Amino acid sequence: MRRTHVVGTADTKGEEMAWLADCLRARGVAVTMVDIGIRAPTIAVDVPAAEVAAHHPDGATAVLGGEDRGAAVAAMGRAFASFIARRSDVAGVIGIGGGGGTSIVTAGMRALPYGLPKLMVSTLASGDVGPYVGISDLVMMPAVTDLAGLNRMSRIVLHNAAEAMAGMVAHPAPPAAGKPAIGLTMFGVTTPCVTAIAAALRDRYDCLVFHATGTGGRTMEKLADEGVLDGVLDITTTEVADLLLGGALPATEDRFGAIARHRLPWVGSVGALDMVNFGAPETIPARHAGRRFYHHNPQVTLMRTTVEENAAIGDWIAARLNLCEGPVRLLLPEGGVSMIDAPGQPFHDPRADAALFAALERGIRRTEARRVERLPFHINDPAFAEAAVATFRSLLKD
Repeated sequence: MRRTHVVGTADTKGEEMAWLADCLRARGVAVTMVDIGIRAPTIAVDVPAAEVAAHHPDGATAVLGGEDRGAAVAAMGRAFASFIARRSDVAGVIGIGGGGGTSIVTAGMRALPYGLPKLMVSTLASGDVGPYVGISDLVMMPAVTDLAGLNRMSRIVLHNAAEAMAGMVAHPAPPAAGKPAIGLTMFGVTTPCVTAIAAALRDRYDCLVFHATGTGGRTMEKLADEGVLDGVLDITTTEVADLLLGGALPATEDRFGAIARHRLPWVGSVGALDMVNFGAPETIPARHAGRRFYHHNPQVTLMRTTVEENAAIGDWIAARLNLCEGPVRLLLPEGGVSMIDAPGQPFHDPRADAALFAALERGIRRTEARRVERLPFHINDPAFAEAAVATFRSLLKD
C-alpha cells in the first residue's frame, strides 16, 4: 500500500507530527511516521531516525552520536534523500520543521520525481525558499508560529496542510499520455521565436517551455535525465553567460550534460547570449562600472556581453557540445541573438555576435551527427523559427 510519509524531528516536533498524522488519518489517509531527529523521539514512530541514518553512504554513525549539530543536520539530509528515493510505497511526503528540519526534509523531497505530492510546513517558508525548493515542485507553507508546541494557530495551519495533502494523494494527476514531450528554452527577448516553434510543433509534440532563468535549464535537463523528454529545442542558452560572468541566473557546469548522457536529439541556438542578468542597479558589482546596461524593469538590469566575453562563451559551449554524441544542430542567427540585439536596439553589436559565432564554429568538432549552420535571420524572424522546426523534424524523422 502506498502511504503518505509524515516527516519531522520527533525529538522536538513530536506533538505536531502526531497532530498532523491524526488529521490525515481522519481523512482516511494511510500514514507512515518518519523520524529525522538526532535525539530520542517523544512519540512513537514507524521509521526511527537510526533507520533513516543508515542510508548515509558512511552509515548511521556518520549522522548520529556526534557533537556538531550542523554536521549532523547535513548528514541526515543526505541520508533522508537516499532513504526516501528508495521507497516504493510513497504516495506523498509532508514535512514540518524549523531551520534544521526544513533543510533535511526538503533535501529528500528534491530527490523525488515531479508530480509526487510534497508539502513542507516550515518556519522559513516566508523568506528565500530557493535553497530548499531548488528545481523541485515541492510546496512550502508558512508555519506562522514557531513549531514549539501546539497552539490555536499551529493547529489551523497543520490542519490545512493535512487537508491539502489528503486532496493531492486522493486525487493524483492522471498519467501523461499521448504525444511525445520535447523541451524548449525561452526568455522574454526570444519569446517570438520559441512561441512560433511551439505552435508549429504542438500538433505532434507536448511542448514543455522552460524559462531560461538558471532553474529553467536545470529543470529541463532533470526531466531529460528522468526520460521524460524525447528531444530538445534549446533556443535560449543565455544561462551560460550568467554562469561564466557572474550573473544572477546561471546554469551549472553540467549544462548540456543530460543531452550528452542520453544522446537526445538537440537543436539549439545562442538566444540572449548578448546579456548577463543582474538585479536592481545597486546590486551590480563595481567592476562592471562603465559597461553597457539595459534596465529591463526595476528589479532586473541587463549587461551587454563584450567581444572577448562572447568568444569565451562560445569556447565553453563548444566544449560541452563536443561531448554530445547524439544528433546535434546548432543554428546561428546572423541578424541578432535577442529582441534588443537588432539594428536600432540597445544591445546591437555585430562584432560581439561575430566573436561568439566564430568561437563556436572554431571549437565545435563537426561530425555527421554534430553540425553548425549560419542562418541569415534575426533569432525572432519567422524564417529562423521555421528553419529550427524543419531541422528538428529532420532529426526525429517527423
